[in-house]
Order: sequence, then structure tokens, then C-alpha cells
Amino acid sequence: MQQQSAIEFGIEEARRVLGEVFAPWVQDLNLSIEAIDYDPPPDSAPDWQPGARLRMPFSERLCRNGGMVCGQALMAFADTAMVIANLAANRGYRPMTTVDQTTHFMRAVMSSDVVADARVVRRGRTMSFGRVTLSSATDNTPVAMVSSAFAMLS
Repeated sequence: MQQQSAIEFGIEEARRVLGEVFAPWVQDLNLSIEAIDYDPPPDSAPDWQPGARLRMPFSERLCRNGGMVCGQALMAFADTAMVIANLAANRGYRPMTTVDQTTHFMRAVMSSDVVADARVVRRGRTMSFGRVTLSSATDNTPVAMVSSAFAMLS
């Protein structure tokens, strides 16, 4: 896959990568990319970070016994959201692999879409570090906090 230039990169390119690069079972999560941020807005804070906002629609297939969205689905969602955030920070596709991911679950998600706000905290030549806040779309309450590290492969 060719890397796109900064001028060509946008939400449609990120959506194309989501549909073509990820494993079929990740695609089965039916994730949608709502926004990508690679340029700070004019009124941004000094600590602004590039990133992405994704949504995982609710599905009974993602629930464990009792109707709660399972942690495995939330962790896969956070990992995928962080890859898309890295695409935004890099302004295009770059092969990478997850090195570490730590998830802190704060409360259960019941019968709700989940929204991920993924941010690249630090991006280097060979490593990228990020954070993801997962929130219930019903009431915008955080349900998990995730930190991760990625190795850039090229």
C-alpha cells in the first residue's frame, strides 16, 4: 500500500485503510470513523494532540453473559482507534504493530454504542505512544482508559 501525501490524507483515506488493512473479525465490529485531527484548530491548547474519534455500534454479539459489552471487544476497539490516530498523526498509512496496551475499565457498558477518543501523546521515528478514552455514547460517561505503545515498522 502506498503512503498518501499530507494533502491527500483525510477521513476517506482513513476509512479506506480501516476497510482494507484490518483483519476480517475487526471489520466485523462495524467501526466508523467520525473524525480525524492532524492539524491543531486555531483555538487549540498548547498541549493539543493529533488523533481520531471512532464509534463502535452496540451489538448483542459483543456482549458477555448479562448483556454487558465484553472487555475483549473494548480492547480491540481501543487498539484499532489508536492505529487510526497514528494514521492521522502520520498523515497517511504507515505499517505499525502494538507493543503494549494497558486498559483500565471503569464501568460496564450496557446497550450503548461506544465512542473512542484516541490521541497520540508522543510520536517518534520508531515508536508512538497514545491514550484512548472509551465512553458510552448514551451518556458520554467514560467506561475505560487505555494507554498504548506502537512500533513503527517502516
